[in-house]
Amino acid sequence: MQEELRALHSNQTWTLVPPHPTMNVIGSRWVYKIKRHADGQVARYKARLVARGFTQQEGIDYLETFSPVIKPTTVRLVLTIAVSYGWTIHQLDVHNAFLNGILQEEVYMAQPPGFVDRALPSHVCRLHKSLYGLKQAPRAWYNWLSEFLLSIGFQASNGDTSLFILSHDGAMIYLLVYVDDILLTGSNSVVLHRLITLLQSEFKLQDLGSVHFFLGIEVKFTAMGILLSQHKYALDIIQRAGMTSCKPVDTPLSASSKLRLISGTLYSDPTRYRQIVEALQYLTFTRPNIYYAVNKSVNLCMPPLRIIGLLLNAFCVTSRLQPLMVYTSLGILPCLFMVSQMLIGLVVLMIANPQVVILCTLALPLSHGNPGNNALLRGLLLKRNIKP
Repeated sequence: MQEELRALHSNQTWTLVPPHPTMNVIGSRWVYKIKRHADGQVARYKARLVARGFTQQEGIDYLETFSPVIKPTTVRLVLTIAVSYGWTIHQLDVHNAFLNGILQEEVYMAQPPGFVDRALPSHVCRLHKSLYGLKQAPRAWYNWLSEFLLSIGFQASNGDTSLFILSHDGAMIYLLVYVDDILLTGSNSVVLHRLITLLQSEFKLQDLGSVHFFLGIEVKFTAMGILLSQHKYALDIIQRAGMTSCKPVDTPLSASSKLRLISGTLYSDPTRYRQIVEALQYLTFTRPNIYYAVNKSVNLCMPPLRIIGLLLNAFCVTSRLQPLMVYTSLGILPCLFMVSQMLIGLVVLMIANPQVVILCTLALPLSHGNPGNNALLRGLLLKRNIKP
């Protein structure tokens, strides 16, 4: 805890100011975590001061929160290029990465528990740098890092903005960013070491050498190339699901199996089911053979809505993008209708068979509450004797 607090003070994360009734003062807490190696052994114990970002108010102490992260496909592609050309792959770790992000909004936080300033006990912290737990912390860190990389000659990829590419004197350098974990590879080792030194001058960064453990994925170098393994992660999922004694099979799910949302018995703990399915989605990073089974499981995450009739009036004046989900007695047909800056796209309302019950959840992302568009929809519904 003392080490974390020293890092916060040296980074000039906040200044103490007198409180004011108009301030939205958020709290904080200490979070303790055990960092482990790929084999599960303890690497170090870490204490981190985390802000209670759930008490922040939109428009007051935060605005935008989205921060891109590297896509799994991009990671596999860059690793394939590096192995094909025999490039060295460096793994970089940024210490307290979120503390480097500069806040654009006024954010006030109570003094850390157990470390209240004795001279100014009633003062609050005016945050200048981001903290873990703040809603805008990932975005602030990414903006700071991307601006620095662009200033030294990198270019963000159009296909994945977390992939930065540098072309210098015939050398190609690729830098992948996933929050505070960075992979750096390229055709010129001299340029790579210069870039690492340059990054260390701007951030408190450690070169971990050749990559061995990245995003929970164990990287093993062999004579044939590299092997990506999520062995420990897979065992953790099996243990969480209570299936350690189950017999393994080569094929997780037959392609001829028909899973339906409205058949069978509902799972007693849907939250636990969704958590396991979400964990399996990340396991597909190194296990593409379970893509089909995981995809089928994802389709069953939402319980069926057993409603007879058509319910549309709750969405007639919405102005946000919503998924278009069509439920029928024959199953579920999820459709994602994403359109912007247009008039109302399509109103799909066809009842070919009165015995088939259809529930359409239709969004109007384009009207933004336009009375003319809403009146058009209401007219179409009334023609089919449906009260909107």
